Amino acid sequence: MQLPLPRSASGWTMAVFGVLAAALGAVGLASPATQLSLLGLAAPGERAAGDFTPAFLTASSMAALNMGVYYVLAALADWRAFFRWTVPFRLLTCTVFTIAALTGRAPGVFVGVGLWEGAGAVATGAALLRERRRRTDGPAPAP
Repeated sequence: MQLPLPRSASGWTMAVFGVLAAALGAVGLASPATQLSLLGLAAPGERAAGDFTPAFLTASSMAALNMGVYYVLAALADWRAFFRWTVPFRLLTCTVFTIAALTGRAPGVFVGVGLWEGAGAVATGAALLRERRRRTDGPAPAP
């Protein structure tokens, strides 16, 4: 039995992003300390009273896992409307994470997370644009 694969370049950008997001979400759920380490953050041995970092890490990891699965399913369905919807919001995520890092609200490593989101958005947007141009240009006339 052959596994289904994305049918377009834009679908592949979504599938790759989705697999990575789901994998990182699963890592965060299974091993929060590993997830923090991947982000370049130290996992303290003891937490102060009222420190809910593990809860937020669990929530963001679960969201990443779910989002990754949604992206993969959308890629397999070649749901280009969904692909288009993600581009501006991934660019917004890039902007928010980058600003948070640059203003000291988040650690500097968040610039990398923002750039990952931004690069994925640009790749998906470029693939969608190229695919739209191919559809509107149509095949070259026969000589």
